Amino acid sequence: MFGWTSTQRNVATASFLSWMLDAFDFFILVFVLSDLAGYFNTSVTDISVAIMLTLAVRPVGALIFGRLAEKYGRRPILMFNVALFSVFELLSAWSPTFTIFLALRVVYGVAMGGIWGVASSLAMETIPDRSRGLMSGIFQAGYPCGYLLASIIFGLFYEHVGWRGMFLIGALPVLLLPFIYFKVPESPVWLASKARKESHALLPIIKSHLRLCGYLVVLMACFNFFSHGTQDLYPTFLKVQHQFDAHTVSIIAICYNIAAMLGGVFFGVLSEKIGRKKAIMIAAFLALPVLPLWAFASGSVMIGVGAFLMQFMVQGAWGVIPSWLTELVPANARAVLPGFVYQLGNLIASVNATLQSKIAAVNGGNYGIGMAIVAGTVAVLILILAAFGRETRGMKISGAEGGERQ
Repeated sequence: MFGWTSTQRNVATASFLSWMLDAFDFFILVFVLSDLAGYFNTSVTDISVAIMLTLAVRPVGALIFGRLAEKYGRRPILMFNVALFSVFELLSAWSPTFTIFLALRVVYGVAMGGIWGVASSLAMETIPDRSRGLMSGIFQAGYPCGYLLASIIFGLFYEHVGWRGMFLIGALPVLLLPFIYFKVPESPVWLASKARKESHALLPIIKSHLRLCGYLVVLMACFNFFSHGTQDLYPTFLKVQHQFDAHTVSIIAICYNIAAMLGGVFFGVLSEKIGRKKAIMIAAFLALPVLPLWAFASGSVMIGVGAFLMQFMVQGAWGVIPSWLTELVPANARAVLPGFVYQLGNLIASVNATLQSKIAAVNGGNYGIGMAIVAGTVAVLILILAAFGRETRGMKISGAEGGERQ
């Protein structure tokens, strides 16, 4: 496959599956918001605080597990991360009170926060440099693929197992651990770094690259508003505002997540030809004319078409991010800094679900208005921010093809 060795294929598979199953566990929650509101006798807006808290604490996980991955290696910390978020997803099923449920989602968010940075650095440092755009798109497609899996599981099993059973199914990612243990080696770049005894102290790196770090945090805040602003409340938008049944919601979600995967890979590959910045800008720009169809159409078919096109563009822009962040940051901080700025952006964007649900509440329950305002605003901001970024296409970083250019 793509001229990769069996080891490189195993690393790519493990990284993709880790991120996919991480997303799967997260998106289980968005399908059962209204059920949880009924069970805990509260509102969807109150339950959406669980999403906000999960996203808000992810920078803590990115920092903790990223630093551990710089010290002890990508592979063992990735395994530890997968085990932890699986356990806390399982425990969420037995929450006796709303307060305990929120507490478990906070700890789950910390465990979840380390996956993206650790898994992406392991993948980008192992696969050939010529394939980084492709791998970036494939890796980031794990996120909508996890959403797709949650959509399918919801459609097939929800009526039989209920919201509690959905969280029980969410513990299945733990089955990935034997594959990582037996088939995935350590990053060759990390091994070379350890042999050279390079320093991985984070604070001096941040101080010496303060402007870059600030830029990346703002960029990732916009990207996370772009993603969560078009995804997290969409099932609720379909169920509550349009009164679609679980089967219809599942079908629409499956369609737009297939589009998201295709978009991520398409724009990831495109970024190898036209550059990272241009690929992101094209995807963000093309999301704007889709907004009216996505947020204000009527009927399941037209809404499905709008959702398909929107997620193709949103996750298309995202498909470039794993490679671009890896290339932008210093070599001795790749396991911690990309994940950390990404999750800090998540922290800023963690108010999204609560913000959008409040906008809907003051507009007579119209979720489409809140989603359109957020998505349209950040699409324009991403266009502007990407234009001021540094182009990195062609940079050498992996151990497979020689040295590194900074």
